[in-house]
Amino acid sequence: MSEPTRRERFRPLELLVISAIVALFVGLVVWGSTRDLLLGGIFGGVGFIVAVVVFAMLALASRPDGAEKIDLDDQDRGGH
Repeated sequence: MSEPTRRERFRPLELLVISAIVALFVGLVVWGSTRDLLLGGIFGGVGFIVAVVVFAMLALASRPDGAEKIDLDDQDRGGH
């Protein structure tokens, strides 16, 4: 069994960073329009959670490429 590549290991971190950027944007927009820091923080937190869920669903919906299919077949045959 092969080790995961660096890109495969950092993919979850990439999705969390993108979600944090989305949350920051949403929080700043709400804060800028209402001037209420608490409301901006709440909307930023909700934006982060929604972005994480959306990205996770998109990752689950994507089809595996050829290398991933081979790896999945190897794991099925190996009993893992």
